Amino acid sequence: MGRANAGKTTILQRVCNTTEQPKIFNQEGHEIDWSKLNPTAQGGEHDIENEMTFKSNMEFVFHDSCGFEAGRTSELDKVKDFVQKRSTNKSLRDLLHVIWYCIPINDEARPITRAELNFFNECGTGRVPAIVLFTKADMLDAQTMEHLVNAGMNVEDAAIKAPEESVARFHNNFGQQLYKKKYPPKGHVYF
Repeated sequence: MGRANAGKTTILQRVCNTTEQPKIFNQEGHEIDWSKLNPTAQGGEHDIENEMTFKSNMEFVFHDSCGFEAGRTSELDKVKDFVQKRSTNKSLRDLLHVIWYCIPINDEARPITRAELNFFNECGTGRVPAIVLFTKADMLDAQTMEHLVNAGMNVEDAAIKAPEESVARFHNNFGQQLYKKKYPPKGHVYF
């Protein structure tokens, strides 16, 4: 899950060790044209029930929710229903194993959106762990370097210190918000 351009497909490609685009299949097993699901084409009409696989690694089956960052409660309701149904399914093939929620942290104007906060406040995932993947953390490094240099650090030391400092600043300012919600994530990772 995650908003547009959060790095979701890139992460899935890395997990599957590929650069190919995923194949999308509807509930009847028919392949769907990828271009119709691209966020730049027709508003990214993803259906969380559709299955995504990569030809190079068919063992993994992924689901991608339609973004609910715009605040439409109907999309969050669809995700809640899907999670509830799939987290209690008896069939191993249809059981949801983990939720990766991608949140890009390069956008200081909206580091964590209302929709992301709502998910962790309203969507109980049962025994299925929800892991937050804070993506694009490296984009904060330039801003942090500038801050460190302005505070008196030399450029070389600031370049070394910036990645660690960026993550710490983000985590202290914004990252803890999710853990204060009714259904907090089980953990998080910075990419």
